[in-house]
Amino acid sequence: MDIKETVVTFITTHLKGRKLKNQYDASLLEEGIIDSVAVIEMVTFLEETFGIQIEDEEIIPDNLDSVNKIEAYVNKKLKEK
Repeated sequence: MDIKETVVTFITTHLKGRKLKNQYDASLLEEGIIDSVAVIEMVTFLEETFGIQIEDEEIIPDNLDSVNKIEAYVNKKLKEK
């Protein structure tokens, strides 16, 4: 399963239908692609899709504020399993 492709598909189809324009390093929050409610939806999606557990203290921009950061974070969590 391609993590980046899966995340992009989720964002573009479930979170306000906004397009990412292949800017995978762009801040999802600053670009207005996601908001605080959408972050929670993203966390739930990641947990269910990839079988990982995301702790409250891990819900930070360093882990979830761009497609590339999400991909790196999910890969890290999968390796920890």
